[in-house]
Amino acid sequence: MDARNAAGFTLIEIAIVLVVVGLLVGAVLSGQELIGSGRVRNLADTSAGIRSAYFAFVDRYRRVPGDWNANEAGEALGVAVNGGGNDNGRIDNEAGSEWAEPNALWEQLAKAGFLPGEFAGDAAAPTPSNRRAPLNPFNRVMVLGRTDDYLHAGGPPPVRLNLVLGRGIPADLARELDVKIDDGIPDTGALRLTVSSGATFGDPAEGEAACVRTGGGGTRIYDVGSDSQDCNVTYLY
Repeated sequence: MDARNAAGFTLIEIAIVLVVVGLLVGAVLSGQELIGSGRVRNLADTSAGIRSAYFAFVDRYRRVPGDWNANEAGEALGVAVNGGGNDNGRIDNEAGSEWAEPNALWEQLAKAGFLPGEFAGDAAAPTPSNRRAPLNPFNRVMVLGRTDDYLHAGGPPPVRLNLVLGRGIPADLARELDVKIDDGIPDTGALRLTVSSGATFGDPAEGEAACVRTGGGGTRIYDVGSDSQDCNVTYLY
């Protein structure tokens, strides 16, 4: 056998392989960062769009979407409306019928032309496959309702109208979103982490406890180091 054929790789060949591997790894990491940033922008834009749709509906019809009873909503919108509420001027989520008005809200916003899509409007719990609520970029259900199921610095949180952006958000992207549109702190400002258990709307409105930890001075911070892939945040109205 020729000695040259039996020889291993030269230093130049090894260097070329390492460079190629480095470029491939860099491309993969850059791609992941772009995907993550795109999802953060999607969450920010979706949150802003739903908020605008909600208040535009109230401004035009002088009724709260979802709370408006189905018959009157249908007459005003000129289409058949399946879901509606009790006309008390707010979104209710009473035990046993938590989803009636929140689901009706999505149907009425869509049929009024303020949101894309079609929603069933009935009172069954929404899932990623049953068209009762919009989904976030991680294919998880979003919820709009009045609850106190969010972190709050300085005592028990007040009941507030809030948009739950849905589970499945990695901890680092949850923090990035908070920095982008709010103050970067999980228990103050307009954007908050949700509770990890006991939420009014159950699992869709909860997130992993590992998404937050106590930092210096006793303040709570996003626990990016936990690498949690199932955080959930809510935007307070």
